[in-house]
Amino acid sequence: MDAKTNGRLTQAERTEISDNRMLNAAVSLIVENGPAVTRLKEVGLLAGYSRGLAGQRFGSKDKLFAFVLRQIGDSWLGQLTKATNKKTGRDAIHDALDEHYKFCFEAPDQVRAFYTLLFESVNAGSELSEMIANIHKRRHLDVVNWITSDAHICAETKSNADAIAGQFCASVIGIVYAWLGNPSDLQEICKLHENLKKTMTLLLSVATLNLTNPEA
Repeated sequence: MDAKTNGRLTQAERTEISDNRMLNAAVSLIVENGPAVTRLKEVGLLAGYSRGLAGQRFGSKDKLFAFVLRQIGDSWLGQLTKATNKKTGRDAIHDALDEHYKFCFEAPDQVRAFYTLLFESVNAGSELSEMIANIHKRRHLDVVNWITSDAHICAETKSNADAIAGQFCASVIGIVYAWLGNPSDLQEICKLHENLKKTMTLLLSVATLNLTNPEA
């Protein structure tokens, strides 16, 4: 008789529950107190376990924070992949921005914890540096691929895909930074997302306009 038959949780189910509790506890402490004063023992206690379990599980704060970044990043990536599936160019970029705002609206604490760790750890020389660099590279590459794979975008614009992707990624980070300073004003953050959609539309069309109207 297996665990499902006799009503006991499987090891995988227990691990998933533990992961969720640890994640929620870590997110709460990071948002409330900041990463610097978040302690492993407090994470374990808030998650409903012993004060030493988080230390045994992660070993260090950097590994705990890497776990938080990975869990939230994977959740966001799943939503983004679903929203942009088989889409390219402007449509993919617009849907990605809509999904980003939706994530801020539906899971604000997770987004705040994610970006707080991102901002505070980027130059810390910690174990998180490589992970953060990879997150930036993945986002940048996604935008480049959306632009270069769109048959309706002209060659001149595609040749600037790297610069456009850089502008997009920097703008999203700027929007989030503004939100962290004023988290209650989601309407303003919605406007910033909408304005970025308009900016990206212009960037993707400007080369085409210049080709069709050289004097523009």
